[in-house]
Amino acid sequence: MNTTDLTGKVALVTGASRGLGLAISRGLLEVGATVIVSSRKIEACESAVAELNESGPGTAHSFALHVGKWDSIEPAVDSIIEQFGSIDIVVNNAGIAPLAENLASVSEELWDKTIEVNLKGPFRLMAVAGDRMAAAGGGSIINISSIGAERPSPPEAMYAAAKNGLNALTRAFAQEYGPTVRVNCVMPGGFATDMAENWDDEFIGKIVDRLPAGRLGLPTEIAGMVTYLASDAAGYTTGAIIPVDGGRTAVY
Repeated sequence: MNTTDLTGKVALVTGASRGLGLAISRGLLEVGATVIVSSRKIEACESAVAELNESGPGTAHSFALHVGKWDSIEPAVDSIIEQFGSIDIVVNNAGIAPLAENLASVSEELWDKTIEVNLKGPFRLMAVAGDRMAAAGGGSIINISSIGAERPSPPEAMYAAAKNGLNALTRAFAQEYGPTVRVNCVMPGGFATDMAENWDDEFIGKIVDRLPAGRLGLPTEIAGMVTYLASDAAGYTTGAIIPVDGGRTAVY
């Protein structure tokens, strides 16, 4: 029996139109899931869906959702359930990562926006979707954090703080909605996404310096972990914070 088969499961992926979110959507699609590709911009979602539906065997569908807007979360979750019959998997991937030249210059507006998208929105989505999943008898939530949560640098302090909070929420929600709903978290390191196309050799060198894997990660390597956590193969895994970082957090 293939315990990673997600045929018949409905998965919502936020921030899914590019980068790791797009790769995660493709990974879920390839094991049969119905994937709801969401981001703030519906045009970007529709473009991603056109690309993804060539992958099969699952199907992809576009859905506009701004996770930073608290009041939009519950109607969005209920709309997905109404349209597709259930919501079985949620991947909290949407995020922003502004860098600060110095921490004294950070504005309240930028701080609030960073927390809104990276922490407040995921909290609300977990609360609402987890409630619906528990009532229906089961589900899986996967949060996408960052190794910055454990190894923060000053320029990314706001982002790192939000992601550390997301790690804490993962453990809290695993207790809140267990045993029927599993909640786990993946902490990516440096990955070769479209964002990395703008990195020069010097910057990449700093990322891979002393890195046991000796390279950037491939987006499919995050997708594989998320697909596993979404599936019955990970039935005894909940409340876990899992680095997928080429060994970065093992290096001191």
